[in-house]
Amino acid sequence: MSYFEKAAKIYPRRVRGTFRTVKWIVMIALLGLYYAAPWLRWDRGPHVPDQAIFIDLTGQRGYFFGIEIWPQEVYLLVGILILAAIGLFFATALLGRVWCGYACPQTVWTDLFVWVERFVQGDRNARKKLDDSRWTVEKLWKKGLTHLIWLVIGALTGGAWVFYFNDAPTLLSDMWHGDASWSVIGWIVALTLSTYFMAGFARENVCTYMCPYARFQSAMFDKDTLIISYQPERGEPRGKHKKGDNWDNRGHCIDCTACVVVCPMGIDIRDGLQMECISCGLCIDACNDVMKKLDLPGDLIRYDTENNQTHRLDISFRRRADRAATVVADPTAPSVRAKPRVRWVRPRTISYALILTVVGSVMLGAILTRQTTELNIIHNRAPQFVRLSDGDVRNAYSLKILNKSHEDRRYTLLVEGVVARDLSVLAAGDVPVTHLSVPANSVGEFRVRLTTSNGAPGRTDIRFVLTDPVTRRSARHDSYFVR
Repeated sequence: MSYFEKAAKIYPRRVRGTFRTVKWIVMIALLGLYYAAPWLRWDRGPHVPDQAIFIDLTGQRGYFFGIEIWPQEVYLLVGILILAAIGLFFATALLGRVWCGYACPQTVWTDLFVWVERFVQGDRNARKKLDDSRWTVEKLWKKGLTHLIWLVIGALTGGAWVFYFNDAPTLLSDMWHGDASWSVIGWIVALTLSTYFMAGFARENVCTYMCPYARFQSAMFDKDTLIISYQPERGEPRGKHKKGDNWDNRGHCIDCTACVVVCPMGIDIRDGLQMECISCGLCIDACNDVMKKLDLPGDLIRYDTENNQTHRLDISFRRRADRAATVVADPTAPSVRAKPRVRWVRPRTISYALILTVVGSVMLGAILTRQTTELNIIHNRAPQFVRLSDGDVRNAYSLKILNKSHEDRRYTLLVEGVVARDLSVLAAGDVPVTHLSVPANSVGEFRVRLTTSNGAPGRTDIRFVLTDPVTRRSARHDSYFVR
């Protein structure tokens, strides 16, 4: 005995219309960007990757056109994540789940896989009939070709992803000649299979059960958020319609279920807003096509706000009470045909916009004022100081210089806060050096010995100043001297 019913497979029907066209445009643009971006070049000079978008795990750096992010600049990554999250909240507060309906990778690749399935096997009824039929040569080759194309798309998806972490032309050449590393092959295989499974089989289940966004989206909605909505005051009471019948005392919804069979989530929007709805607008296209055939006004289903719906229902109830008109007696009435009024500026959207402005400004300022040289000094504590035979006191420090420029640099080091009797710098192997040379895009490590005359015991605050004689730019780091 089973207590759970097996979820029915969803067969979205082909639909044409404004929102379907928008989805095609967005899908093509996003897929084109994803597959083409690793091949874009950006000249950064010698000895630096020329791939425009590149995550260099070996060099521990990220490149995005003219922006170079080092591990020490993790705050930029934090800022990007904050902007992405608040931007998503902002779009949701204004337009509902448009991210889910148009730009989410799960939606984009599922749309592509459904298109392949429809291209090979036919539209909704043909696919259902094929699945319900016994295995024949026709079913075998259609199913086989569908899954083969899915796997090819999955392989291209996985291959494109690893290109972001490797020089794309070099990696492609290595793959062509069979010289790619096993780690690269493993990632491609894993991403191929995950794409194949998520877009080919999981589909709407990812949105319903795996993605947390559907669970807390309502926290970002308010009564002025645009959502997909059905107009019951115009559509009810619904019922079948025959050509020539009048519309007296009946709604415009003819219960054709066109809005249901095109929905990629398999829901009936006439039941109201539901967690599964991804605001793709395909039900609007399907319903408008039916309304056009019936010579009725469109937008029985449309993007609207809860405030507008409440306002229309109030008008409908007043009309009914006054017996001046039926629920939908006048399809040209302003309450039926008027475009939805949306309050774009409201406390929620203002708050999100302010956060985006502040975080974006801080990040822009950090990028514009970032230094190409960073200095880090750690006071050695074992021992904290050494008293020399002549009475002088010496402290030792570990010094690291990060040269973010694409040229070799030679620096000079000074100390402020104490009168230095001797300031010596030792490179690897305790070799004394007069200039601190650091190659381009690398970190130089040195040992510093600072000696001063004897004085009162205690701790003195000091500052090290690192100067580039060529650019005259300086980096400073505060430390202390112990006697």
